[in-house]
Amino acid sequence: MTREEALSLMHEYTETENLRRHMYAVETAMRAYARRFGEDEDAWGLVGLLHDFDYQKYPNQEHSPTEGHPSFGVNLLRGRDVGDAICEAILGHATYCNVPRESQMAKTLFAVDELCGFLVACALVRPNKSLNDLQIKSVKKKLKDKAFARGVNRDDIGQGAEEIGVPLEEHIQFTIDALRPEQEKFGLGTG
Repeated sequence: MTREEALSLMHEYTETENLRRHMYAVETAMRAYARRFGEDEDAWGLVGLLHDFDYQKYPNQEHSPTEGHPSFGVNLLRGRDVGDAICEAILGHATYCNVPRESQMAKTLFAVDELCGFLVACALVRPNKSLNDLQIKSVKKKLKDKAFARGVNRDDIGQGAEEIGVPLEEHIQFTIDALRPEQEKFGLGTG
């Protein structure tokens, strides 16, 4: 699947700009980590771009491992001959699917998913609505504030860094640095 095909699919299934922006952010972080780990940047970018494409139309509040998000989307992708590595990574980012994250791609998707959402939330409350001057200490302070961005699973952020073997502070800084140049795609840097 090409990026253009993935983008078309994502736009077909995702109507809200905020969710699209989240997938752009995760795509950007995945591409950066692919470069760092010497992996296929296009494949890793596709995983980031598609990991939540079915979330809006097929939400899964019940956390069924076989129905709704992300299983619906993965079944659709498999029907379009998208490779197992990408499909397994997408399933693995939802812990309730009980799919072990064995590949570096799967571990990295899990590591950047919640963190990207959290970093965007951190930027949006800054006066400049930007990642430009966002510091690790500010992010860590916000992580301790359970009322801030309460939908973000802090345990997943820590576990994700552990799974990819990158210290949490380094993981946060690397992801900030990856997102900064592309932040307008995520609705940031416009304040």
